[in-house]
Amino acid sequence: AQEEIITPEALKFLAALHRTFNATRLSLLDARHAVQRRLDSGGELGFLPETEHIRNDPSWTCAPPAPGLEDRRVEITGPTDRKMVVNALNSGAKTFMADFEDSNCPTWANMVNGQVNLRDAVRRQIDFELKGKQYKLVEKPATLIVRPRGWHLDEPRVLVDNQPMSGSIFDFALFFFHNAAYLLDNGRGPYFYLPKMEHHLEARLWSDIFYFSQSYCGIPTGSIRATVLIETLPAAFQMDEILWELRAHSSGLNCGRWDYIFSFIKRRREDRNAVLPDRKDVTMEVGFMESYVKLLIKTCHRRKVAAMGGMSAQIPIKNNEKANEAAMAKVRADKLREVTAGHDGTWIAHPLIRKIAMDIFDEHMHGPNQYHVRREEVEVRGADLLNPKIVGGKITEDGVKSNVEAALSYCAAWLS
Repeated sequence: AQEEIITPEALKFLAALHRTFNATRLSLLDARHAVQRRLDSGGELGFLPETEHIRNDPSWTCAPPAPGLEDRRVEITGPTDRKMVVNALNSGAKTFMADFEDSNCPTWANMVNGQVNLRDAVRRQIDFELKGKQYKLVEKPATLIVRPRGWHLDEPRVLVDNQPMSGSIFDFALFFFHNAAYLLDNGRGPYFYLPKMEHHLEARLWSDIFYFSQSYCGIPTGSIRATVLIETLPAAFQMDEILWELRAHSSGLNCGRWDYIFSFIKRRREDRNAVLPDRKDVTMEVGFMESYVKLLIKTCHRRKVAAMGGMSAQIPIKNNEKANEAAMAKVRADKLREVTAGHDGTWIAHPLIRKIAMDIFDEHMHGPNQYHVRREEVEVRGADLLNPKIVGGKITEDGVKSNVEAALSYCAAWLS
């Protein structure tokens, strides 16, 4: 089935996108390095003075929610293997983020077979049998959202003019080329999650690609919707600007909490005053994380788009009822924090957590979203987003060992 994805027509589309936009992508990646050099030399991040007029203008808003994205109270995420796609779409969550990024090891087979699986799911042709068990889509599956790889990753197995093409463009373009028209004809649309951005000009590049792709494929302008993960420290200072660049196609922002913590560490690597304690002490309630959440909710609701919460670290634990209940109690507390803060939805990684998250959001969010929760009392300064102080936080040997174990376990699972 791979030859039905990597067709001559699809390759022409990929080549057109590469030749039009790859030079801009590479220049934006160079700009990231320039920012890092400035920070390493003692510079600081801050809100951009040249875009203050965008932040201060209350008159503009983003596109209205597209069909299937009006209510996003629980979103399930996972890679694009066939069994996962069926189970996630059948999970009872409102949407499914099919992931070509962090939860997916980017082998050629995974990338192209994932496209096959999503194409088949869109057309309800994904049903299959495995070890005597039937996997079949329910009548009303979750709305599909696709996450391509970030701007920094290449697709080295596809060369255009002897250059590797962008992994982001490869993942986006193949899904869009094969599925956009079919989705629109059947009451949905081409919806995406955009990861790892660090600057509003990177959002502008996505916007330009969206306009180009809709024109090239004869798709009505404004059909695409994209939710941006705010998971880098520089992007936290440019939320309004990112929404502005994507305003004709935006469906909101998401708190990508784990990568955000990593970005805080990475971008401030030379700042001896910004060393964080053990990871278990860096919770969503600490100062810089709470400020980031409040600013994201306020920004999104001012612009009438979704402010999505993030992923809890816990999943169900088999064969240990006490440990499982402790883990699920942490999930409940996390989801309650999100909905009462004003988030319009949350992420889960396991179908068995769906009911916990759904029950909490159903109890506290009675409409499809919380755009009316404006959080106008919130005032977040640049210093709040950069404040590394965590009361009671410690750096311990056990914390270092835990970090090493998590890194090795993640890499082993990713490679397997």
